[in-house]
Amino acid sequence: MLPWTEIALRLALAAIFGGVIGIERERKDWAAGTRTHMMVCMGSALIMLVSSFGFMDIVGEDYAELDPSRVAAQIVSGIGFIGAGAILFRKPATVLGLTTASGLWTVAGIGMATGGGMYIAAGITTLFSIIILWGMQPLQRKFSSKFQKKILRITAKAKANPRKIINTLLETEEVDFANFSVTKTSKVWIIEIILEKPGNQRFMEIVDELQHETFIKKISWDK
Repeated sequence: MLPWTEIALRLALAAIFGGVIGIERERKDWAAGTRTHMMVCMGSALIMLVSSFGFMDIVGEDYAELDPSRVAAQIVSGIGFIGAGAILFRKPATVLGLTTASGLWTVAGIGMATGGGMYIAAGITTLFSIIILWGMQPLQRKFSSKFQKKILRITAKAKANPRKIINTLLETEEVDFANFSVTKTSKVWIIEIILEKPGNQRFMEIVDELQHETFIKKISWDK
């Protein structure tokens, strides 16, 4: 069995590694922030310690056949439940939380490595995770903005005809749209058209003309 100082060191390092990644998520105000990442990482380290050293008193007994990897292997599948809770489906073609979910899964791996005494591997993974989550954001914004879908959101009065509005917007053959949705509330129609590209000149002219219609309350763009 490991001495208590070594156990405390591994759990403390796991909490620190998880906290470092959690701080990056915290600054974006995600539900899975610093404390969640620290708990996942430290808990994974503890399970790894239990899996590796928790059954030393029966090792060598004829009635016991141990596989230290079996308990730790459940972390990989079990962490998926927490990751799934971090994923949000807000609207068509819009999913949030995938990066946080993958981060939690990676943090669990860091905790397992720390609990197994692989400090260098855990530290390097933590460093690379910060580079991926934080350092690569400017590059991602630079390149993904060219291919990112645009959402045209139109809020029209209840007396408006949403079918006519959609037909008017999509009358040009060059418009490349992925999907559209129509939502009815007590007072307004909400029409969302997801475009693969911002739209050609004729499309933008139609949008500008719609803004002057009396039955249109608001037109906005989103990503």
